Amino acid sequence: MDIKTATALRRLRLVSAPEAVSFLILLVCSVLKRTTDFDAVPVMGAIHGVLFILYVIFWADAWNRTKWPLKTAALYFVLSVLPTGGFFAERKLRREAEDAVIAARARQEGVVNA
Repeated sequence: MDIKTATALRRLRLVSAPEAVSFLILLVCSVLKRTTDFDAVPVMGAIHGVLFILYVIFWADAWNRTKWPLKTAALYFVLSVLPTGGFFAERKLRREAEDAVIAARARQEGVVNA
């Protein structure tokens, strides 16, 4: 894995958890708007919107660089629209990055032809 691919995966991983948190907070704000006088939906909506757009941009970049199969790319996109999906995406991306580092070290040491 080259440095640009690793960077693309890292960016996607780093934005996935905040995007998931903002989605959950937006849902809470929506409920509070309907049940109380508290209305933070415009602010949280804007924050979540920016984070979601960043997620989609970073997802497209990561898909382009990693050459994921359509099934894997679709999974990461679907996780972005589920309320807690960003947490699962972050965990899966972290494992993928760790596996790539292990494979690169094994190739470097000549242990396997991975």
